[in-house]
Amino acid sequence: MLAALLAIHCSHAQPAKPYDIIGYYSGDGKSLSAYPIEKLTQLIFSFLHLKGNELAFDNEQRKQDLLEIVALKNKRNPSMKVLISLGGWGGCATCSPVFATAENRQAFANSVLQILQTTQTDGIDLDWEYPTIPGPPGHPYSADDKANFTDLIQRLRTTMGDKYELSFAAGGFDTFIAQSVDWAAVTPLVNRINLMTYDLINGYSKVTGHHTALYSRPSQKESTDNCVQQLLKLGVPANKLVIGAAFYSRVWANVAATNNGLDQSGQHTAGVSYKHFQEKLTPAQGFTAYWDDTAKATHFYNAEKQLFATTDDPQSIKAKVAYMKKYGLGGIMFWELREDAPVNGLLSVMEAAVKE
Repeated sequence: MLAALLAIHCSHAQPAKPYDIIGYYSGDGKSLSAYPIEKLTQLIFSFLHLKGNELAFDNEQRKQDLLEIVALKNKRNPSMKVLISLGGWGGCATCSPVFATAENRQAFANSVLQILQTTQTDGIDLDWEYPTIPGPPGHPYSADDKANFTDLIQRLRTTMGDKYELSFAAGGFDTFIAQSVDWAAVTPLVNRINLMTYDLINGYSKVTGHHTALYSRPSQKESTDNCVQQLLKLGVPANKLVIGAAFYSRVWANVAATNNGLDQSGQHTAGVSYKHFQEKLTPAQGFTAYWDDTAKATHFYNAEKQLFATTDDPQSIKAKVAYMKKYGLGGIMFWELREDAPVNGLLSVMEAAVKE
């Protein structure tokens, strides 16, 4: 009898859900064809924006770009889901006032469903930077954003039903975690939470650091681990958390050589995409790479030019994937695919590490 019961139990056991590998992408279908999209479980088309109280493409060409992407997905990776995304940094200027009314929130939800149906896409990712707290300079925000964001999520889920994916991009820093989201109310309604555990040292920072550190260190609390552990303590299920990686560096100029440029004052300047690392961040260009075994993060320093670059690289990507597995998280995502090398890029490193 016991053996029979065990057999019945095992026959109904569900296989472990595979980890998601999610890439944000702001390009078109033609450019996408150069990348190994077979390695992705999800691609997030970035970005659509508000037009009044509805979600809209910036122009007709962007709609055609999305349709090309869907066609390419159907041809090369039918199991990959394609989501549309609202906002982005600088792309949600009217979100706070528009989402302040129930009528507008419902109109937005209706417009999302219509776009999903007409483009045959699989869901939406909300990238409102940020509810309740300051985002881009001059963008309005309100203490009411938190409740309005909750209601927006509820209306989207009710309007779209369970057929479509619903996720949002969450700031990976303390203030966002503490103030922007009602985690208990929102988490059950979304498929996943994409943690922007990059830009933790950002373009407004006057002191260098690791912009996408895995672990905290004495001089920098903000990190992937700091973000994840807070959310786990708040009761967010591990399998709904997707940690973020950066396929680009952030660069500071006029950085002193002390500590090889780390924790030094400087002026933020243009970053470098991973696909250009071999042209711009190598010893031939005067850069030396340094691994921080506490933060599990890499930075580059050029003593002659006093340039400091902080980034993800193959070593830090592998460390993040190992962390994802250690805590049973839902997956790993990155900004963005256009910044990767189409061949032997960070996406390939990521996928290989996930499969190990």
